[in-house]
Amino acid sequence: MENACSKPEKASKFYLTTPIYYVNASPHIGHAYTTVIGDCIARFKRMKGFEVFYLTGTDEHGEKIKKAAEKNGKEVKNFVDEVSQNFVTLWKFLNVSYDFFIRTTDSFHIQVVQKSLQQLFEKGDIYKAKYRGFYCMPCELFWNESQIKEAGGCPDCKREVSEIEEDNYFFKMSKYESWLKEYLKANPDFVKPKIRYNEVMGFLDNNKLGDLCISRPKKRVSWGIPLPFDTEYVVYVWFDALLNYLSGVGFLGDDKRFKQLWPADIHLMAKDILKQHAVFWPIMLRALDLEQPRVVFAHGWWKIGEEKISKSRGNVVNPFELVQALGLKGAGVDALRYFLLREVPAGADGNFSWEALVSRTNSDLANDLGNLVYRTLNMAEKYFSGTVESKSLPVPEEFKAPFLDLETNYAQCMEELDFPGALEKIFKCISVMNKYIEDKKPWAMWKEKKEDDVRSFLAVLFEGIRIVAFYLYPFIPYSSASILRQVGIKKVDYNLTAAKWSGRLTFSISRESPLFPRIDVS
Repeated sequence: MENACSKPEKASKFYLTTPIYYVNASPHIGHAYTTVIGDCIARFKRMKGFEVFYLTGTDEHGEKIKKAAEKNGKEVKNFVDEVSQNFVTLWKFLNVSYDFFIRTTDSFHIQVVQKSLQQLFEKGDIYKAKYRGFYCMPCELFWNESQIKEAGGCPDCKREVSEIEEDNYFFKMSKYESWLKEYLKANPDFVKPKIRYNEVMGFLDNNKLGDLCISRPKKRVSWGIPLPFDTEYVVYVWFDALLNYLSGVGFLGDDKRFKQLWPADIHLMAKDILKQHAVFWPIMLRALDLEQPRVVFAHGWWKIGEEKISKSRGNVVNPFELVQALGLKGAGVDALRYFLLREVPAGADGNFSWEALVSRTNSDLANDLGNLVYRTLNMAEKYFSGTVESKSLPVPEEFKAPFLDLETNYAQCMEELDFPGALEKIFKCISVMNKYIEDKKPWAMWKEKKEDDVRSFLAVLFEGIRIVAFYLYPFIPYSSASILRQVGIKKVDYNLTAAKWSGRLTFSISRESPLFPRIDVS
């Protein structure tokens, strides 16, 4: 894979975002996937010494949300407060280390939206005109007649659309069409992975970019941010939502903070909102005379069979319920995180099933990692009462190739968002250590009174376990911390420098519950 989030030019900051999630319903596994990817990147970048700012949040305006509130018998503000809190609760539950949670109902965000619109209006990039088109409320998008006829409904979701004719305000996207094409041609790494870049270029080559309708009459859509120059209209939700990437880091409010953090180093999202991020957003930034983000990365969908997991299809997978069903307490969160990051490359679609989740957990986490840690701790307690001291700690010949590969190539995999590749290198080391136990047969050495050999053998294993625990930290932070505590490391500074063979000679064992008990599938 190509490099997706390489070192930024500016000092050591790293600013990454998820999309802000629409609060017409509670979060599902698709939301969790994007946010866990972001958390994995954020933790890795912190390990490299970057000052990370990780932004996530909720998108809370639009008629669709108002109707969802009415359906639930609630005032719209109370409704969005509750659903937004569901996202906050889930991110805490999934151990997501975000730095700021933004809501589009935050007063500072509303001010940024209105000031930005006023600036574009005064610049002449916003005008009023009559509009006739076909509107899809679930997608919050307008389409023309030919697009509707060809798709037999909304081209995105295939649902019924409404024909609307009304006065509205428009943003002059067409003015920047040539600039966008040239920018994308000159910056082929702007959209990742490559297949998504090709999709964007294909869209621009085959479609003339029209001006974007950025308002909705208040008499039809009342739940939104009023236009600063015409309060009879509210802002189109996508124009409102995209500006969160600026307002969340101090645009038009905290100039010092904004200059420190902007541009974003990577915007993460699912592929179904790529057009908004790779077409609308760059043009909005260009019109505002702001620098472009480094990378727009669109990951694939999680599916059940051939169907994308989504509320509209009625096949939502609830992350809370999944973890509870695993029955592994804190390790259950790590099991879900591990599965999402290990099962498929970040740019591809993946098929979700309970059976696949259990299989990954039992095979990789319980059998391989959990068994390695349990056996080694058990031997240390049995033979040396939990304290292993060795006179020397040379790297065994069997360890050299996989551990060198891990040290040399792990960071590149992570920079390229190749999470399965990074995990494969980690688990190769785990596999080698498990085989080392079987080959060396420490129980036989102990019977032969070779205490020093057993002591050195265990110290070598503990050092290997310590190292892989560091590399596992971005993926399964709860279990990584547990492993390090159990091998006697209480205070941890997670950095890649510490994830090297150190020749540590003393390990004082402090056993905890088994990391990943096998899940009964009978």
